Amino acid sequence: MIFGLKIKNIIFILLGAAIFAFGLVHFNMQNNLAEGGFTGITLLLYFLFDIDPSITNLALNVPLFFIGWKLLGRNSFLYTIIGTVGLSLFLWIFQRYAIHMPLKHDMTLAALFAGVFIGVGLGIIFRYGGTTGGVDIIARLVHKYKGISMGKTMFTFDAAVITLSLLYLSYREAMYTLVAVFIAARVIDFMQEGGYAAKGATIISEKSEEIASKILTEMDRGVTILKGRGSYTKRDRDVLYCVVAKNELPRLKNVIISVDPHAFVAVTDVHDVLGEGFTLDERKQPLEQ
Repeated sequence: MIFGLKIKNIIFILLGAAIFAFGLVHFNMQNNLAEGGFTGITLLLYFLFDIDPSITNLALNVPLFFIGWKLLGRNSFLYTIIGTVGLSLFLWIFQRYAIHMPLKHDMTLAALFAGVFIGVGLGIIFRYGGTTGGVDIIARLVHKYKGISMGKTMFTFDAAVITLSLLYLSYREAMYTLVAVFIAARVIDFMQEGGYAAKGATIISEKSEEIASKILTEMDRGVTILKGRGSYTKRDRDVLYCVVAKNELPRLKNVIISVDPHAFVAVTDVHDVLGEGFTLDERKQPLEQ
């Protein structure tokens, strides 16, 4: 722990900042692609006035640091400083020791790489409690208090900044920029929701007790029994809910069918799972990742 901050979080926030900066320098700046948010403003100033983005990134974010302090709390504020300073540092490094990889002959590839690198970088930063300042702070606040995904908030703000970027973008570059921004937003949401995908099964059967028992003994998975009532029959019945790993779904179906071939089963995606069997062991201790 450093000043109450987790060393693991600091390391991953810096890693995310490095990935983000690498994408900006090697795919956005080298191929004349814009970006959204405050990062897009730094690129706008770079392309129009040749001002170093590593400097403008810090200068633009100072006012928002104070908002972050008041609304996000001490730890989030400190993680934000680490993310923002880390981004500026890596921007400075990669600009001076850049790998020459222009892709203007294949702008589709440039947009794809830009979106993926920016999305992965920001996704890692967000997942470990940080931001890189600017719209990232705004998106985090909206997510915290309104429940709107960070990717959607950023995409909306990005559209306004990209419109201003038409001052130096051709219509072709602007269109590829929108592709990159959209991909980045989707990658951010994916990483926020959890790269690990599980499946949730809702099971309705006349043999619910037998199914629950067999899932527990054969799959070592817990089952929650909910109370339900049929709207047509007006009969009370048990409804089972079980979460399993994605690769366990076929086995779960076989277990259900072996007990009741006529059971009703609805399967949904579960993007993030916390608790015993997933992040905790049977002693309620964190599993090694």
